[in-house]
Amino acid sequence: MHPTSDPAAPGVTGSARPAGGGRRRSSRPRRWLAAATVVATGGILLAACSSGPTQQDASASNGQGTSTTATTATTAAAAVCPLTGAPVPGGGPVPNRSPLAFKVDNYPTARPQSGLNKADIVFEEPVEGGITRYVAIFQCQGATMVGPVRSARNIDIGILGQFGHPLIVHVGGINPVIANIDNSPLVNFDLGVHTSVITHVPGRVAPYDTYTSTTAVWHAAKTKTTVPQPVFSYSAAPAQGTPASAISIPFSTYSEVHWHYDSAGHEYLRSFGTTPDVLSTGAQNSAANVVVQFVHVFYGPWLENSTGGLEVQANLYTNASGQALVFRNGVEVKGQWSRSSLGQPTKFTTASGSTIDLQPGVTWVELVPSTIPVTVTPAG
Repeated sequence: MHPTSDPAAPGVTGSARPAGGGRRRSSRPRRWLAAATVVATGGILLAACSSGPTQQDASASNGQGTSTTATTATTAAAAVCPLTGAPVPGGGPVPNRSPLAFKVDNYPTARPQSGLNKADIVFEEPVEGGITRYVAIFQCQGATMVGPVRSARNIDIGILGQFGHPLIVHVGGINPVIANIDNSPLVNFDLGVHTSVITHVPGRVAPYDTYTSTTAVWHAAKTKTTVPQPVFSYSAAPAQGTPASAISIPFSTYSEVHWHYDSAGHEYLRSFGTTPDVLSTGAQNSAANVVVQFVHVFYGPWLENSTGGLEVQANLYTNASGQALVFRNGVEVKGQWSRSSLGQPTKFTTASGSTIDLQPGVTWVELVPSTIPVTVTPAG
């Protein structure tokens, strides 16, 4: 069954307002049980997150049924980023800082964006008018320029509650959304208030000219030093699934998202149709993992813009569940997602209930309305 949802999503307040190449197969979400089985949080290489050296006593057999003990040399385990499962870029310990979640525009006029290739995780969310926006989460590394930064949406609370107390970096929002953010575990970092960290990029026009850097935001919020817990399970072991070369997600005519697996680079490359999705630096957006999370969306009760667009809502965390497709290493793994509460991470499991492990690295999560067919192109 599609994710369960009430007429008004948890955390929503306010009064309703009237609305002014190769073979291809289509994968549509199938119906799931309303009450999802919530899987306990999987541990992922937590011991490897230690940044300090360790002393180990190694017991070596002497070949005669007894053991001798030898003290090994002091070695430093590679620190692992909690949100990617990969070693910290450049080495060193995991940075002692809270995650930043930037709201980045994806309207065609906002492209090319900046900084997304430095994020640990990127969510693509549907918003009003058939367009999408990004929630780009930074923790292990930063970007000298991120943007264009735009306004917050109510769905951001559901996305980000699983990251503890992240800073949501945005430029304003409608009053009920801001009120809900202020009453959530998220830390509201509105660039309309923190104007000193804004950079207006030459050649850009409002509202697509508001940028900032991760360094500037972390400096302004220097007391926010809580390292997040992992939200995904990772494993470098080969995934058991069906070889697949491409994924097409037709959000709308504005966002015809296409992911193609590059076997040489062992990564997924992102395009809009046949046009590569490149950043301001010319780098193409890419990921080690692409997660398609089908969600049931509904609209309202608030107007989001002057043209009558209603706020897009989705239940992402209150005993919610739905179909999921996980792509890693050129393989498609079918399963489902489930989540029991705002503070719990989303679980991705197979039909048998086994946790779906991701490849260590950057992950893009596509929050796809359950009415949109996703087309997967088999490999070969």
